Amino acid sequence: MSEVIDKAVEALQAKMPDGFSSTAKFVIEDEGSIIVDENGVRAGDDEAEVVLTADRDTFEGMLNGDVNPTSAFMSGKLKIDGSMGLAMQLGAALA
Repeated sequence: MSEVIDKAVEALQAKMPDGFSSTAKFVIEDEGSIIVDENGVRAGDDEAEVVLTADRDTFEGMLNGDVNPTSAFMSGKLKIDGSMGLAMQLGAALA
């Protein structure tokens, strides 16, 4: 597992200490993926109801508040596959 994924897991755990009611996957291009579900946050590549894909800089920016998830999606820097409603919930949790 990469250092980038380890740090992202820690950052997501801090933002979502109670996990997420559904299953979501964050894919950081060229690094790996993270699963967020009712059990918490962990590195993994499980099936998910929504998949958010971005490069490292975009993902780190969303975690530290420099990049708005909605703006990243609208500009094509964040790709969403699956439930848009769940993606919006995640965006709110990251803000």
